[in-house]
Amino acid sequence: MKASVKWTDGRQFVAESGSGHSVVIDGPPDHGGRDTGPRPMEMLLMGLGACTSFDVLEILEKSRAPVSDCVAEVEAERADSVPSVFTRIHVHFTVSGNGLKEKQVARAVELSADKYCSASIMLGKGGVEISHSFSIDEGQGNVEG
Repeated sequence: MKASVKWTDGRQFVAESGSGHSVVIDGPPDHGGRDTGPRPMEMLLMGLGACTSFDVLEILEKSRAPVSDCVAEVEAERADSVPSVFTRIHVHFTVSGNGLKEKQVARAVELSADKYCSASIMLGKGGVEISHSFSIDEGQGNVEG
């Protein structure tokens, strides 16, 4: 896997993945950026959210669960001193579908967290405290897990 990150100006960069997709990454104006894209640490957090969501959806679809939507809300805390690393990350999934079983969703979230999500497992091994929760939205109220 490869990527390239090219500085454009200020604190703006264009990152290109090995598969040919690009994204603008920028800093805030008080650090020389123009606020034209997510911050680098935000990209890391979004990558984790996408990685674990990918797993949860794949696991649920393989078990023929009737998923109509999946949203991962990712919140992180960072160290107060430099380097301002992530210290805690919480991922909350809201999975929608008519007839979803709580046990299926719980298993999908658990498998992603413990076995499949390379991003969260890597950060966890680096000392980040990572937690997960979920709710199921069937259009008639929520089930929390």
